[in-house]
Amino acid sequence: MHINKISPSYKALRFIILVLVVGVFLSCSGQKGTAIAQNVTGEIVEEIDERIWEIFQDTKGNYWFGSNGRGVYHYDGSTLKRFTTNHGLVDNTIRGMQEDVHGHVFIETPTGISKYDGNTFETLKVIRSSANAWKLEPNDLWFGYNAYDLYRYDGESLMELQLPRQDLEKAFGIETSGVSFQDINNSPYAVFGVNKDKAGNVWFGTATAGAFRYDGDSFLWFGEKELSQLPDGRVPGVRSMVQDADGNFWLSNFLSKYKIDSNLPKGYEKMPAVYIATEVLEEKLPYFMSGVLGVEGNLWMTTYGGGVWKYDGDTLSNIEIKNEEGEVLLITIFEDRDGVKWLGTDNDGVYKQNGDQFEKFEIKK
Repeated sequence: MHINKISPSYKALRFIILVLVVGVFLSCSGQKGTAIAQNVTGEIVEEIDERIWEIFQDTKGNYWFGSNGRGVYHYDGSTLKRFTTNHGLVDNTIRGMQEDVHGHVFIETPTGISKYDGNTFETLKVIRSSANAWKLEPNDLWFGYNAYDLYRYDGESLMELQLPRQDLEKAFGIETSGVSFQDINNSPYAVFGVNKDKAGNVWFGTATAGAFRYDGDSFLWFGEKELSQLPDGRVPGVRSMVQDADGNFWLSNFLSKYKIDSNLPKGYEKMPAVYIATEVLEEKLPYFMSGVLGVEGNLWMTTYGGGVWKYDGDTLSNIEIKNEEGEVLLITIFEDRDGVKWLGTDNDGVYKQNGDQFEKFEIKK
């Protein structure tokens, strides 16, 4: 196994930017009440915003591009429309998108969740259940932002739930806190990422409390130091939990992968993921922002300022993403139903896979 090296040295700068990115990924204020838009025709535009943090394709084949402050873009292959708070969207900062079995699109923001039924936007009302009842149904939707600690939507109600508390100081050897920014949920259990595995279990990645797997009956906690605050004070957060072709789980970093084993005391086996040379570790933070298992069986992961990484089961290789001004800052990766990968960036819009490379995506005029 080997890893390709990257020449520029930007460790300190990248960490500063990464921490700032962390700060705007979460919010603590719950959205109360329900609001329905009166005008959802959207506005026709010609370009996608430069800061696209989320990409999604619905079951009709339409693409949705969620921006960091300018609403959400809808592209049907010929027309690009933008929806904002002027059309009923609860917030113009987009942090997630998914679809239910009825074809409704749910748009996650720092101040609430908007449900779009094709005609109107509705802001979901939060139910804070004292019973904190946990369930796992196949059609549930899970959301991590704007909650203490997360939301479960069963098709009718948006319920706020809490993860089981752990002895973090004993596990990590330090007094663990969250991310301290104004108007940000600074709990160690603030959910940075939600993913489902092949078996339908749901995974939650947190700020500094590690990762959790919920199977509908019980929780499996991954309380490893690399999943919390690092010794030098950095807080990468567990943003993306990806299952590889062999069934092992990668929890937002290239250092380790995990095999579920109920016969072991912790319930899992921790194994080295790939070999990373010391000089590379000194240059790059080995944590990824977003990851996906491609239909071809490779893992694809994005790092903020570090390009796209591909793992084929043996080798971890890197694809640099640059434009005329320099490095493109990557936030998310998404695979559409044709197996094409898309990249959302923090400074250069959207990139689309073309063979072994990625090219800037431009709307056809």
